[in-house]
Amino acid sequence: MICAALTGVLANRAQCPSIPYTPDEIADEARRAYEAGASIAHIHAREDDGSPCFRPERYQEILSAVRARCPIIINFSTGAVGLPKEERVAHIPVTRPEIAALNMGSMNYAIYSARRKQFLFDMVFANPFEEIRYFVQVMQQAGVKPELECFDRGHIANVAPLLDQGLLAAPLQFNLIMGVLGGIPATVPDLVHQAQSLPPGSFWQVTGISLDQWPMVGAALAMGGHVRVGLEDNFYLSSDRMAASNAELVSKAVRMGRDVGREPASVDETRRLLGLRI
Repeated sequence: MICAALTGVLANRAQCPSIPYTPDEIADEARRAYEAGASIAHIHAREDDGSPCFRPERYQEILSAVRARCPIIINFSTGAVGLPKEERVAHIPVTRPEIAALNMGSMNYAIYSARRKQFLFDMVFANPFEEIRYFVQVMQQAGVKPELECFDRGHIANVAPLLDQGLLAAPLQFNLIMGVLGGIPATVPDLVHQAQSLPPGSFWQVTGISLDQWPMVGAALAMGGHVRVGLEDNFYLSSDRMAASNAELVSKAVRMGRDVGREPASVDETRRLLGLRI
């Protein structure tokens, strides 16, 4: 399974001109990613000027625009800093995407420039258990599958009480995000450890940040895992070549998979694997 993270919440066109902002731009990127081999699109809403947006009606515009262009599975973000929990998840019961991101723990979240010797971005990404439980209950009521976003080993362990309380059910889908400062590093031994820590029968994909995306994709393919690529996480096909679209990043992941004998899952295959509604 290949997930394309189309736009993110932090990246902007000053950093990468191909970042989509409007519903039509996001939908066009979703179609291109689908045609390249992605079966899932992970989406953050943006205003027309690129600023973060959490309005349910904006998410509805995006969902309608994407579904008018292609059948890709939609995965909406719920990640935000400083917003009440109700606003972070208000779009989920309105839009009812197939999947929604469920962040599984709090962390320091930073970007550090070794060249400048300073932090370019520094925040606390707070996800206490009370809010995690609230989010998963909203997703349950809307018939939306949670994708369990884990930035560190402890976030995987945070799944246990939700399973014990019956708030989560198999098959579980994990997104192992690696390479964010404040979370687990993007190394092969750390990925092996993360994957081996998951509940039996879980599906997992890896998200490597910046150029760490590609060694993490290679390791996940060799281990039988799944992958996420896209301009939210990484702008570059190689150290000297910026991607012109999410589709170029998806195409590279497809080529890497085929080099080791793995074909990208179709939308229908992904729905069956994850137990999504048809």
